[in-house]
This record gives sequence, structure tokens and C-alpha cells, in this order.
Amino acid sequence: MDPHLWTHVIDAVAAALSEADPAGADLFAANAAAYRAEMDDLSRYSTQVLSTVPESARVLVSAHDAFKYFGAAHGFEVMGIQGISTESEAGVRRIAELVTLLVERGIGAVFVESSVSDRSVRALIEGAAARGHEVTIGGELFSDAMGQEGTYEGTYLGMIDHNVTTIARALGGEAPQGGWKGQLVAS
Repeated sequence: MDPHLWTHVIDAVAAALSEADPAGADLFAANAAAYRAEMDDLSRYSTQVLSTVPESARVLVSAHDAFKYFGAAHGFEVMGIQGISTESEAGVRRIAELVTLLVERGIGAVFVESSVSDRSVRALIEGAAARGHEVTIGGELFSDAMGQEGTYEGTYLGMIDHNVTTIARALGGEAPQGGWKGQLVAS
């Protein structure tokens, strides 16, 4: 969830391919440089739009802890209902803790994930409402899976663009509806 960290992977893959096929080394290096430049661009966009989210709202609550690298890169506190596994059930105590956090800190949006049931997230919304605090679903994030194959969101760059843009807009920041390159599908 941090494009900057992936630049190291790009370099390693290009080096491994060059070792396996020395005749293609120049092509691999050129492709890696072009993709790394796109990643750097996306990383700058992410930093820019996420910095517009008020500091008090930089809390990302979703179904599970898939966004720790995102949080570390952009100064967001990440709270998962289920922990790191998408298969564990959220306990009543965890739901209550997060409802208290949402109410006390005035957080107005939580996020569902494309690969995880939204039942626990809806329980947070209902719990906050019972305490007089409105929380909405800020959008659907891609965590363990990218978007549909053949779509912009089905690429790594599109997935990150979607998540960053969705998070920034839902938590009070400023980001263009179409995202980094204007290619996001309006939801």
C-alpha cells in the first residue's frame, strides 16, 4: 500500500530478468525506469492529497489491518476491526472499542474492503449512531485484491490511486474525483 516501497521490487525484478536474459537487459532497465517514474509520480500525488486531510481525521478504520504500510507512509493511524486476518470474526469488545474511538475523536467515515464482508463495518456505524454520532461508509477500498481485471483499478497503480483518492475525499481532504490521472470510475 506504499508505492515508494515497490520501487525496490521493480529494480530487483529488472535485475533478475536481466540476469536470466542478458540480451533483454536494456529493455528491462528502460521498462523498470519508466514504471518507477510512474510510481514516484503516484507517490507524490498520494502525499499531496493525503496531506490535505485534517490531522485530527487521519484515522483509517476498515475491516482488517491491511493498511499499516499506508499508515506509516502517510501519517495515518490505522485501525482494523478484525486484525490482520480477513477470516477472523470481530469480537463485540473490539467493535465497542472502535465505536468509542469514532465517537470520542469525531471520525465521520469508515471503509469497507472489496474482499471482506461489510457486516462488522456496519456494526460500527450502528454503534456510533446509537451514541448520537453519525459515521458513514467512506467508500470501498482494495486491500487483498485489486479491482476488476481489465480496469484501471485492476492495476497496482489504479488500485493505489483509488484507495488514496477515496480515503482523502472521505476524511475531509481534497482530491480530484477522477484521481491522479482522471481515470477513476465515479462511484
